Amino acid sequence: MRAPEFWQHGGVAAALLAPVALLYAAAGRLRERSATPWRAPVPVICVGNLTVGGAGKTPTAIAIARILRSWELHVALLSRGYGGALRGPVLVDPAKHDARAVGDEPLLLAQCGPTWVARDRKDGARLAIADGADVLVMDDGLQNPALRKDLSLVVVDGETGFGNARVLPAGPLREPLARGLARAHAFILVGSDRAGLRTWLAAHAPVLSASLVPDATARALAGRKVHAFAGIGRPEKFFATLDAVGARRAASHAFADHHPYTEAEIARLVAAAAADHAIAVTTSKDFVRLPAAQRAQVTAVNVDLVFEDGAELERLLRAAAAPRPHEVVTHG
Repeated sequence: MRAPEFWQHGGVAAALLAPVALLYAAAGRLRERSATPWRAPVPVICVGNLTVGGAGKTPTAIAIARILRSWELHVALLSRGYGGALRGPVLVDPAKHDARAVGDEPLLLAQCGPTWVARDRKDGARLAIADGADVLVMDDGLQNPALRKDLSLVVVDGETGFGNARVLPAGPLREPLARGLARAHAFILVGSDRAGLRTWLAAHAPVLSASLVPDATARALAGRKVHAFAGIGRPEKFFATLDAVGARRAASHAFADHHPYTEAEIARLVAAAAADHAIAVTTSKDFVRLPAAQRAQVTAVNVDLVFEDGAELERLLRAAAAPRPHEVVTHG
């Protein structure tokens, strides 16, 4: 779905939906109170957010997994597999799984390390540990009470922040703001702080700054004419990235987050780009949702999450990933 305008600025629609939002929040509170979180024998690092879509959780999870792997830790990534048909637990294999099976985000995560899709996070964690993991990185799951987290990093979009600060469906929040803030061991503020949240967030937990930086695939588009399309939480972020690297954006097509592209849709987009002597470009997250036979006709643009204060992040990760006293992990 596309985020409605009132999620950002409020209005009559948000006020009318407030009673439903109260029920949504109450259901989440009941779910949490009735759960008994499982404490895994290895550290669990959760990368989540308080709003739906578009904050940058997956690039953050990938960046953190890469840091942990550089320390020669055996890292496994956990995902619910949103948009995929498989409930799991299943180890993602990009050679045989597509986005319809496991979702788009797990396919990106699997490029970084072993990735397990599991609707029941405990089952996924157990299999990942049995497979040799000595630290788990959760992409999303901040509000999921199944696993006890050793470090919860809350990703915040610096431009949109928490929108109108209302809970779904009256606003973009997954849970009441106070409850969500209390979960955070640290915040990761992605992009410029246009919402003016840094000082306020810092009163609750440390704030780390990060940016989504285009890689060589994006920079190579400088001066090139492109037709862009994206089905992510905030397609305009992708379009802005193309503009920033100097691509000549002749057309832009925004789809709903996790949109399942059909062959006919991609054929039309590619044909329109060719007729305009342009290149069809999309995000890496969209790219894995394209029909396999048509991927060669589209250029995927990649971005990496880069932290401004790497030392502070490493301090948090080392503290969370440190072996626990008197706990021994056995594999096999």
